[in-house]
Amino acid sequence: MSDANKNRFIVRRNDEVGRFAVVSEDLKAGDLIFTEKPFAYGPKSDSPPLCLGCYNALEGTSLCSKCGWPVCCTECENIPCHKENECEVFSKAGVKFQPVEDASAVCLQYECITPLRVLLAKERNPERWEKEIAPMEAHLKERKDKPLWNFNQVNIVEYLRGPCKCDRFSEELIHTVCGILDINAFEARAPSGYLIRSLYPNLAILSHNCVSNIVHSIECTGTGDKDDYNVSVRAAVDIAKDGEIFSSYTYSLWPTLVRREFLRESKYFDCKCDRCSDKTELGTHMSSLKCNRCDNGVILSTDPLDDKCEWKCTHCDFSTNAVAVKKVFATIQAEIEAVEMMSDSEGVEARETIFRKYRSVLHPKNAYMTILRVALSQLYGKAEGYTMEDLPDLILERKVELCQQLLDVLDVVEPGYSRIRGITFYELHSPLLILARNQYSADLIDKEQLRRKLKEAVDYLGESVKILKGEPSTTLEGQLYQVAKQGHDQLTANFDLLVETA
Repeated sequence: MSDANKNRFIVRRNDEVGRFAVVSEDLKAGDLIFTEKPFAYGPKSDSPPLCLGCYNALEGTSLCSKCGWPVCCTECENIPCHKENECEVFSKAGVKFQPVEDASAVCLQYECITPLRVLLAKERNPERWEKEIAPMEAHLKERKDKPLWNFNQVNIVEYLRGPCKCDRFSEELIHTVCGILDINAFEARAPSGYLIRSLYPNLAILSHNCVSNIVHSIECTGTGDKDDYNVSVRAAVDIAKDGEIFSSYTYSLWPTLVRREFLRESKYFDCKCDRCSDKTELGTHMSSLKCNRCDNGVILSTDPLDDKCEWKCTHCDFSTNAVAVKKVFATIQAEIEAVEMMSDSEGVEARETIFRKYRSVLHPKNAYMTILRVALSQLYGKAEGYTMEDLPDLILERKVELCQQLLDVLDVVEPGYSRIRGITFYELHSPLLILARNQYSADLIDKEQLRRKLKEAVDYLGESVKILKGEPSTTLEGQLYQVAKQGHDQLTANFDLLVETA
C-alpha cells in the first residue's frame, strides 16, 4: 500500500466542470490516494431523535444535564461533537428539546443540528472554511424554487436565528450551509448502525461518474472528537498518472433513469457519463426489459440521455416510452423496499417471490434483479432456516449462481476493490467448498477435480481478503476482513489436509 502520509492527487479546474482532481502518479488498485478529517458531521436530514454524542437510538428519556437535549448518558453528553457545539448554544439560549411521541419517527428539531455544527466550525476554522468549504457549490438559485427551501427557512434558519439566538449567522449563510450539506456531504455509519452525514472537502472535489474508480472508507472511533470519522480514499482500479479521480454520487445499482433523476433532483446536474450514455449500460443491460411480444427481444432506450424518449424492442416493432418504463421501475423498487428490513426466512422467501414475479419482465441482469441478488446472496447461509448447515445442494448451487451473476455486473459498474465485490467473493467461497466436498463424497468428482474446486473456492476467499484489507476494523467490512483472512490463512496452510480428509 502507498505511504499513508502523502496525498496523491492534484486539484485542477476548467470552465465546464469547475474543480476536479487527478492522481499525481501511477496508482495500483488498493493504493491510498488521501486521508481526510471531516470539517463537521452530525445527524442526517429526516433523522429520528438519536443520542447527540454516539448517535444511538434512545431507549429512554435521558437528557443532557446542561442543555436538555437527548444523550444516552453523562459520558455521551461530554463527547466533544455535542459538548462543544449545540450544547453550548442551546444551554445559553435556554432552548430545550420538546418530547416526542414516537422516538422512531422523523424529528424536525434535529434538522438544525448539523448545519449549526458547520456554522460553529466556520467560526473556529475560518481559514479552512474559506479555502475548503466556501468554494463548494450550494446551488442557492436552483434551491429557492424547491419546497425544501421553505422547509429549511422555518425549521433551520428561523429556529437558529430566533430561539437559538444565533442571528450573527445571516439567512443567506445558513441556506448556503444547508445547500453545501445536501449536495456535498457523505453518509457515514456510526457504531450504533445509524447513518449520519459528514462533510469532507477533498472528497467532495472528486467528479461524479456512475462507474467510480475509487473506494472511500470512514473510520469511526466513537470518541466524537476532531479525529473521529476520518475518511481514507483508495484506488479501486489501476489509475494512470493525471487520470481523473471519480466518485459516484448515487447508488451504482440503480438503472439509468433512476440514477439520472436522483442526480438531477439532488445534485442539480444531468449525468452524461459513458454508462448513462450507453443503451445497454456498458453491456450490463441494467436498464433493459424483456419483450413479451417476441422470444428474444430486449427493450432498450432509443436515447438514454432523454428521459422522455421512446423505448424499442431489438427484435420486433414493439415500443413504449420512458414514462411507462419509469412507472414499472417505481413499482418494482417499492416492492423491494417493502421487504428491505426483512432478514429472516420470510425475507428470503419474499425476495425470491419478487424475483420470480419479474423475471419475465426484466432482463436477467436488470438493476432490480441485481439488487435482489445482493440481498439473497448474503441471506442464504445466514437467515434462520437458511444457515449453511441447513442448505441442501440445490440451494447451495442457487447461492453460487447468485454470486457469479452478481459479479458479472459488479465487474463493470463496481469494478476492482469495491466493498460489494469483496463481500460477494466471501459469500461465494463457502458454498463452493461445501459443494465440492459433497460431490466428492457422492463420487460425482475425483480427487483431482476436488482439488481444483477447493482451490477455486480458496482463491475466491483470497480475493475477498485482498479487496477488504483496507477497510477500518470498526466497520462491518473490516470485521469481515478479519474473518476472511483468518479463514484464508487456515485453508491455505492446511490445503493438502483439506483435500485428503474431504
